Amino acid sequence: MGVWDELIEGIAAHWPTWLVTVTMVVAAVIDGRQLKVPNWLTFSMIISGLVYSSSVYGWTGLGASLCGAAVGLLLLLPAYAIGGMGAGDVKLLGGAGSWMYVCLESAGVPVGTATAMFHAFAVSAIVGAVLAIGMVIARRAVGKHWRQLRHIVREILTVGNPSRLAELAKERKPRMLLLPYGIPLAIGTIGYFAWMGMLL
Repeated sequence: MGVWDELIEGIAAHWPTWLVTVTMVVAAVIDGRQLKVPNWLTFSMIISGLVYSSSVYGWTGLGASLCGAAVGLLLLLPAYAIGGMGAGDVKLLGGAGSWMYVCLESAGVPVGTATAMFHAFAVSAIVGAVLAIGMVIARRAVGKHWRQLRHIVREILTVGNPSRLAELAKERKPRMLLLPYGIPLAIGTIGYFAWMGMLL
């Protein structure tokens, strides 16, 4: 069997992981161009994950899919609540979570859905931090953005009210260097899949 045949066979065997991978790449491209992940993509991902998980794995699959979606949403909800994250990014990770159980099962990876989501999120957070630092250095604006970061941290520690923090973030947004977070979410999630041997 040639390399190409092995690749096709691997993709066919792990098609749920590849479905999520392709969807995350599409979301990252759209987010990179428009600074927004569209609802048609995120809601389709969430709903299809729930439907497929329940149809193939019954109540266990539905419960695991709901758990994955909930964990994905909850991990980014605090950042969204204070205006530091777009709703599309939150829903995108929820969509990945709704498919995570199926991905793990099809690859035979003995890891819990919530644990897998946390690890994918952690990798995404590290990638996001590296990308943000790289963007700041490339624009030669380290001092400016360091002052903005300190100001934001000070607001979080002193204001406390999520609604007021969201208002302040909205006022500050035109002056900020924005990172389309769909990109680190895609890199982190796909990187986790690759690390766990879930792609081939």
